[in-house]
Formats: sequence, structure tokens, C-alpha cells
Amino acid sequence: MRIGQGLLVSLAMLVAAPALADRLTVTDAWARTTPPGVSMGAVYFRLQNGSGKSDRLLKLSTPVAASAEVHRTEIVEGMARMREVSVLHVAPGEKLEFAPGGLHVMLMGLQGPLREGQVFELTLLFEVAGPVKVRVTTRRN
Repeated sequence: MRIGQGLLVSLAMLVAAPALADRLTVTDAWARTTPPGVSMGAVYFRLQNGSGKSDRLLKLSTPVAASAEVHRTEIVEGMARMREVSVLHVAPGEKLEFAPGGLHVMLMGLQGPLREGQVFELTLLFEVAGPVKVRVTTRRN
């Protein structure tokens, strides 16, 4: 019986793999914990455009913050600064890493502190793919 169940799971994964490969996916989403009184936070993840079409991120939203924007950390005259990425294009086959020190989603106007183990939803609205809902888990650095 166990071999049959394992075989069924393996077959299901093989069947699902092509479906995941032909669309835009967001994986490994996480946010840093924030201390009380801090009104901003950050979200990180991997974004892959497995479709054959170029896409563009139009809007981000989450119930835990008043607003969310894509930002990029840049070094300007020896100082790290965050700059908003007003237009994020994702080419067919492109993989983007949202990580500390680089691209990230900036959460502004947090409704409360982000606590370790907290899970919340982040919606990314793309021009072609439409809304992509992501579950974000909060963890310590």
C-alpha cells in the first residue's frame, strides 16, 4: 500500500510540474519580524516567469500594511539607500531574487508589529498573469 501511495504522489508531481512551468510563480516568501512601534517592514521571495510572455507588476497589496512597493537597495556615495522600482518587468524565463540588500517589497504603514511565525497574504497584481496571492511567513533575520 505504501509503494502505491508514493507512486501516486510522484505521478501527481510529474503532472503538476508542466502546469507550474508555464506560469508566473512566487516561492519562499518571508518577512522580517519588526519591533513594536515600527511602521515599515520588508518581504522577500523568489519570482519566476515560467510563461512565454513578458509581464509587468502593476500593484501590491496586503492586509497588514497601508501600502506596499517594490524597492531596490543601492549603494550611492558609499551609503546604502532604498529606491522605489516604479516598473518591474519580468521577461519570459526570468528569475528574480527578492533578498536583503537587493530587491524587496517594502511594507509601509504596518497595522502592527510583524511577529515571528505570523503568516499573512501578499497579493501581486501582474498585467498578464493577473493576481498572484502569496502566503508570507514572518521570521527573525
